[in-house]
Amino acid sequence: MAGQRFDTPQVANTPLIHWLIYHTALNGRPGAGPALALSLVFVAIVCAFTGLCYAELSSMIPIAGSSYTYTYVTMGELVAWIIGWDLILEYAFSNMSVSVGFAAHVLDLLDWFGIHPSLRWISPAYLPTGLQDMAGNNLYDPGWHFGFNIPAFLIVMILTVILVRGIRESARTNNILVLVKMIAILAFIFAAGTFVKPHNWHPFMPNGWGGVLTGGSIIFFTYIGFDSVSTAAEECRNPQRDMPIGILATLAACTVLYGGVAIVLSGIVPWQSVMGDAAPVVNSLKRLTISTGSHGLHWVRLVVLVGAMLGMISSILVFQLGQARVWFAMSRDRLLPRVFGVLHPQFRTPAFATWVAGFVVGIPAGLLDIGTVSNLSNIGTLFAFVLVSAGVLVLRHREPNRHRGFRMPFGPLFPLLSIFFCILLMMGLEVLTWMAFFIWLAIGLVIYFLYSRHRSEFARAR
Repeated sequence: MAGQRFDTPQVANTPLIHWLIYHTALNGRPGAGPALALSLVFVAIVCAFTGLCYAELSSMIPIAGSSYTYTYVTMGELVAWIIGWDLILEYAFSNMSVSVGFAAHVLDLLDWFGIHPSLRWISPAYLPTGLQDMAGNNLYDPGWHFGFNIPAFLIVMILTVILVRGIRESARTNNILVLVKMIAILAFIFAAGTFVKPHNWHPFMPNGWGGVLTGGSIIFFTYIGFDSVSTAAEECRNPQRDMPIGILATLAACTVLYGGVAIVLSGIVPWQSVMGDAAPVVNSLKRLTISTGSHGLHWVRLVVLVGAMLGMISSILVFQLGQARVWFAMSRDRLLPRVFGVLHPQFRTPAFATWVAGFVVGIPAGLLDIGTVSNLSNIGTLFAFVLVSAGVLVLRHREPNRHRGFRMPFGPLFPLLSIFFCILLMMGLEVLTWMAFFIWLAIGLVIYFLYSRHRSEFARAR
């Protein structure tokens, strides 16, 4: 919502699309402001196109899996390696973002009980825009400082232990968690909505459509996971009718809830005040509680805190599980060392992959701020969506008569729109994020050509 601001303009901190069009540097990413609600609608539309691509692929490949599985079947080993390597980036940095956000909510919960730990052990070591208190006083200058976000590290490691011991996903438990999260969101919208100050919505688009685009590029990771709906295509009685309804209804519900939060949040506090805040909703409720003296808001803040924390715990669990399974699958296909596929002798879980995933996420979560890690999560996810959408086009050309439980209408239009808009959202991210992403891909390709290619299932055939 508030974007990011640095002291001096730098190309590295400029959204790629701005630099390509204007050839000028900015001193940070422009914020969407109250128009973040429009960013959410735009992202939902993009996700709808991509979700339909996922649905078509999953309906014609008779095995459950992720985009790694789909691209392995459709576009071969090299592209599968690229997307598997990309999924490691996506899952890892998604969970770093959520872990940092969870830590911020833990601190707010401690504050609710009047407990205030030392800043050194509850804030990231790297703070690109520094750290300020609610009064605007500077606590840390921009850059690195001696510290470690212990709550972010601990939640990842605790959940890693749980995953190593084994956990079964329960539809009933998942439904309960979804209900709790919805109650927390609605509690915030209705309680804080009565304190909205309309003048905070003006100007509605402080940075124009450029701010809306960059807002969508950053907020994109909140929609990660919607594609799981598309994998149920083979289970539908009438997939041609049910899949679009399921995907669009899911995205519409999320957009209404997220949009409601964005509109109310930008109405109760100036949108600039949430810059760099990993827990903007609960911290804004705290400001509102202090300024109004409302005892009811004090308890609403607790409800929102509990709901948000439970939701983030379930999210970290799912993506840590998914990350370990991707490494396990790549090890099974001999693209990674066999040790990643070793099962625990007692719990029958990929213990080594799970522990590695835990440390890969936990340590950076203790060191980095939420803006840095969410950028890499978003570019990784969007790139995976581009490859999945391209996979649909490839299969339609190679195997036009192959059975599809669900087939998108309008020929290649939706996959092409998905590719176009995903790339557009990627271009809303900073040049530095693109550089880091290409370095990550380059490292992956070096590993593939020097190691994986010579050990894979297809090595003998070559």
